[in-house]
Amino acid sequence: MSETETAEQAEENAGTKSPAGKGWRQLGPGIVVAATGVGAGDLVATLIAGSRFGYALLWAAILGCAVKIALSEGSARYHLATGSTILAGWRSLGRWTGWYFGIYVILWGFLYGATAMSATALPLTALFPILPLQGWAVITGLTGFLFVWFNSYERFEQVIKVMVGVMFVIMIGLAILVAPSLPDILTGLTFDLPEGALFYTLGLIGGVGGTVTTAAYGYWVQTKGWRDLGWLPLMRIDNIVAYTITGLFVVAMLIVGAELLYSSAIALESSGRGLLGLSDVLEARFGSTVATLFLVGFAATALSSVFGVWHGMSLFFADWYYQMRGQPTAVAPEGSPAFRAYLFWLTFPPMILLLADRPFFLVITYGAFGALFMPFLAITLLLLLNSDRVPAEARNGWLANCVLAGSALLFAVLAVRQIMDFIAI
Repeated sequence: MSETETAEQAEENAGTKSPAGKGWRQLGPGIVVAATGVGAGDLVATLIAGSRFGYALLWAAILGCAVKIALSEGSARYHLATGSTILAGWRSLGRWTGWYFGIYVILWGFLYGATAMSATALPLTALFPILPLQGWAVITGLTGFLFVWFNSYERFEQVIKVMVGVMFVIMIGLAILVAPSLPDILTGLTFDLPEGALFYTLGLIGGVGGTVTTAAYGYWVQTKGWRDLGWLPLMRIDNIVAYTITGLFVVAMLIVGAELLYSSAIALESSGRGLLGLSDVLEARFGSTVATLFLVGFAATALSSVFGVWHGMSLFFADWYYQMRGQPTAVAPEGSPAFRAYLFWLTFPPMILLLADRPFFLVITYGAFGALFMPFLAITLLLLLNSDRVPAEARNGWLANCVLAGSALLFAVLAVRQIMDFIAI
């Protein structure tokens, strides 16, 4: 310890300081997972649900956030209870899990990189039409690459908080601008299932709020310095705050879809380009300033997801790489060779797909591939968190088991549906 470093600072930097007394200023990993999990695809899904069914599926969007709370909390709880990582837990179930995740994360990264860059480029192209879509997509990828390469978690979290603030204020403000009376909104909590709404309902429950990034939450928790079960209460608060933000965001988009599109019988494309159509609707009804603010919120939403995936999934991949080489670590360090290799993989090879100029194909392909992870996550969490791999006080209760079991079934159904959509292309 240096002469200028106090004992308290040294203890905090080592990640062993008690969370007592730190309170709300320590919250952060949850904000990161919320920003990462809500992207252009979530905006489209909720807006389409609102445009087709009004408020009838509001309950499904809220239930989806509850499901993601259980998944991300379970993943982070395993990290805190064992001092290792969820990947180490998977490998304890059999070496096949490591191969499954490794193949998955390499292919997923290739598809997601192109999808995320294209989605973020859409509002940027509309705001600054000096470059074509592909040009802004490349700039998006390079921005994410350079930002994560040269910044540590602390700076990364600070920037994400600002971006979440921007997207939250704009999207909630937009919902307030078009909001109906409270009784109209509350009709969406009656658990009605309109005709033809089954798979939209399942999609809202299973898709909104992230897929593989829910499991990355544990890595951000450990990178933050939360290392044992003493941090469990704060982690749970952090996680609930995260998905409360996500829930409010989703409800806001459902309101916008219901009020601007459903009431006017306006259809929205099932891809990121459809959001630009909403911008036209906003401009016609409220003027160019509101339409521009929406595009800014759209860009902040998509870019924060890029930053989150570029950082969190690089941590995830680095842990996988070192464990497969027999070098397990609590969390593979930021800036490690494996971390930077995956950061490179997310950014540059997917640029080849941008030349195809088929964003809808990318969205469907990514959706089909992404669906293959969530049943795996739910089932493995059930196995790990009911075993002696974790201390008795950290094991699942009956409620967690019910939610995870229901999630596993839901995600299996969604996986089949997504794969069928992919085959039908």
